[in-house]
Amino acid sequence: MQDDLIARAQAWLAEDPDPETADELAKLIEASADAKVAAELADRFSGMLQFGTAGLRGELGAGPMRMNRNVVIRAAAGLAAYLKAQGHAGGLVVVGYDARYKSADFARDTAAVMTGAGLRAAVLPRPLPTPVLAYAIRHLGAVAGVEVTASHNPPRDNGYKVYLGDGSQIVSPADAEIAAQIDAIAALADVPRAEDGWQDLGDEVLEAYLARTDAVLTPGSPRGVRTVYTAMHGVGKDVVLAAFARAGFPAPVLVAEQAEPDPAFPTVAFPNPEEPGAMDLSFATAARVDPDIVIANDPDADRCAVAVPDTSAASGWRMLRGDEVGALLAAHLVHKGARGVFAESIVSSSLLGRIAEAAGVGYEETLTGFKWISRVEGLRYGYEEALGYCVDPEGVRDKDGVTAALLVAELASELKEQGRTLTDLLDDLAMEHGLHATDQLSFRVEDLSVIASAMAALRAEPPVSLAGLRVTSAEDLNEGTATLPPTDGLRYYLEGDYKARVIVRPSGTEPKLKCYLEVVVPVAEASDLLPARARGQEVLDAIKKDLAAAAGI
Repeated sequence: MQDDLIARAQAWLAEDPDPETADELAKLIEASADAKVAAELADRFSGMLQFGTAGLRGELGAGPMRMNRNVVIRAAAGLAAYLKAQGHAGGLVVVGYDARYKSADFARDTAAVMTGAGLRAAVLPRPLPTPVLAYAIRHLGAVAGVEVTASHNPPRDNGYKVYLGDGSQIVSPADAEIAAQIDAIAALADVPRAEDGWQDLGDEVLEAYLARTDAVLTPGSPRGVRTVYTAMHGVGKDVVLAAFARAGFPAPVLVAEQAEPDPAFPTVAFPNPEEPGAMDLSFATAARVDPDIVIANDPDADRCAVAVPDTSAASGWRMLRGDEVGALLAAHLVHKGARGVFAESIVSSSLLGRIAEAAGVGYEETLTGFKWISRVEGLRYGYEEALGYCVDPEGVRDKDGVTAALLVAELASELKEQGRTLTDLLDDLAMEHGLHATDQLSFRVEDLSVIASAMAALRAEPPVSLAGLRVTSAEDLNEGTATLPPTDGLRYYLEGDYKARVIVRPSGTEPKLKCYLEVVVPVAEASDLLPARARGQEVLDAIKKDLAAAAGI
C-alpha cells in the first residue's frame, strides 16, 4: 500500500509544472517513513479535488486533493473539452482572478490551456472583483468565464469558479459533464498549452462595468451619506472608490490596515465580514471619523456587509444581518418602482416574500446559491442571507458587492435627508410585516462524517418540537418539492406562540453543517419593537439548543 502511494506521488511529481509544489511534494516523499508525513501524503492522494457546481475550491499545496497548477490545468482542459463538445470551438473564454496566492498563475495557465485547445482567451488586466468578470462575459460575448478566487475562505485556500455564456455560474448537468472531461485526462502532457496568443485586456472592460454601475441609481437622487469602507485585504478598494466617485458620493474613508490586497489577510482570522472580529478595525476607524454607515466587501468583492450606529453595542456599531440588508434593498427598489421578480434562496428570510406580495411584484424561492437565483426568469432583484445581492441582473447575473454598496449608500442618503436611518426603515418593515428575526447555527468540523451523521440522525428521528414550538411540517429536500429540485437539506416549519422555520444543510463550500433559523414575532406598534426583538432572540436561542441536541452535535 505504501509503495503504491509513493509511486503515485512520484508520478504526480514528475509532471508537476510548479517548482514550489514540486519541491513540497519531493520533501514529503523523502520523509514518508515518518507516520505523520505518510498520513499527510495519503490524504493528498486520497482522490482528486472534485469539480462541482462551485467549480473547485480547496487548500493550496501539492497533490491531486489540493489546489495547484496541475489540478487547475486539468480543470481548464476539461472545461475546454466541454465547451468544444457544446459547439463552442473558437469561442471566447474570459479569465479573471483575485489577489490570493497563485491566483495569477492559475489564470495564466487557464488562458494557455484555452488557447492551446483552439479557443480564444482574454485575461482581465489585474486582480479585480468577481462581478467585473461576471459582467465581462456578457459584455464581450464570451462562451464562458473563469474566476480564480476562494472568496472569503482562509488564506491557505484558492478556488476556480466557472460561468457559462449567459453570465451565470454553472449548474447541473454542466458540472458533471465538465468533471467527466477532467477525469478523461490521463496525463498533463496530453494537455496542449500555448506559450502565448491570448489577449491581455486593458481597462476598457472595467470602464464599461463602472459605467454600468451608475444604472442602479436614480438620476438626481441624494448622495450625501458618509461611509467607512473596508476591502478586507481584497480587491474591492479601487473599484468601489471609482464607483462612488462617479456616482457623486463623498469618498469613503478607508480602513487603512485592510485597504490593499494581501493574500496573508494579516488582520483577520477569516476574511469574511460575518466572522467575529473581522469588522473590529472598521468600527475603530468609524469611532474616529463618525460616518453614517460602514460598508465592507469580502476579498473578491461579490458580497457586501453593512453596519449601522448602535449605542448599545460596545463598539458603537451593529452589523446588519444579510437578511436585514436584503429586505432594505428590496424596500428601496420597490420605492424606486422596480418591477419583475424578486428572488431569494430558501435559507433567506421569508420577509422578502411579504415585501414582494405587498408591492405586487413576482416572488420566487430557489436552492442555495446565486447559480440558482440568477436563473430565475424575469429576475429584477435577488439576494441570499450570506451577504450576496444581485441588484442589476441585466449587468451582472450574480451577486455584486460593488453595486449593492452603491444602492445601500443611495438608500442611506435618501433616509438621511429625511432625518431617518436604515434602522428606522427596518422598524417600519417590522411593523408592517412582523419582526422576522433570523440567526444561524453553524458547526465547523474536521471530519466530514460528523455532518453526514448529523443529517442521518435528523432524518431518522425528525424533531417533533423545537423551543416549545410544534413542528407542523418536516420536509426532506433530498426528495425535491413542487418548486425545488432535490438537494441535501431538511426544512421544518413550526407553529405555537410564533411561527418559525428551520433549514439544515451541509455547506457547499466549507466543512460546515449550517442551520438557518427564522421566527416571526408580530409587532403592533413602535413600543413593541424592543420586546419583540428580545423575544425573537430568546426563541432563536432555544431553537439552537434543541436543534443541536436533535442532531447529536
